[in-house]
Amino acid sequence: MNERVGLFGGSFDPIHFGHLISARSLAERLGFSRVVLIPCGRPPYKENVRLTSAEHRLAMVRLAVEGDPLFETSDLELQREGPSYTFDTVDEFRRRLGDSVDLFWLIGGDWLPELTTWYRVAELVHQVTIVTATRPGWTPPDEGMLAEVVGSEAARKLLSNCYLTPAIDISSTDNRARIAAGRSIRYLAPERVRSYIEQHRLYVSS
Repeated sequence: MNERVGLFGGSFDPIHFGHLISARSLAERLGFSRVVLIPCGRPPYKENVRLTSAEHRLAMVRLAVEGDPLFETSDLELQREGPSYTFDTVDEFRRRLGDSVDLFWLIGGDWLPELTTWYRVAELVHQVTIVTATRPGWTPPDEGMLAEVVGSEAARKLLSNCYLTPAIDISSTDNRARIAAGRSIRYLAPERVRSYIEQHRLYVSS
């Protein structure tokens, strides 16, 4: 059986337990040998979103998974100029790891309907297996809508690779808001991440 590697991209601004619990749940269900966390450099679909510096986001991701053999961290997108397209990232990992490794790209349920707008998505779905983490009550997008862009077979595959993960109601947006309001994110993010945010006074109101 080929090695299975999960690739998990995101802003991670900041990373929190919801990210990690969801990724571990998928890794255990699908038999990943490792999950690579990939902080994005420049999100192509969030042009007006201002991110915390790459240095801080990368440091927090590394601290969050330090000592856990399941997780690795990659600065690939942070080192690359231009928009952080998933297609380009997967293409580079395929080049580095070779064809003997099965690659999976992890997304949240809210991203599946947006796939039709992604760069070179019709090619991407044949380049990597896209796995969607869902929560109770999640409604899948219309198969026909996906099929118009990626084809019927790929659309069926996308919808068959949706898996229920623990319903952890934590978001980076809420954590940033809590910090700005002077509230604690203890138990919402790894302690090393919380300490790093406090040390560098990230997300505080100016």
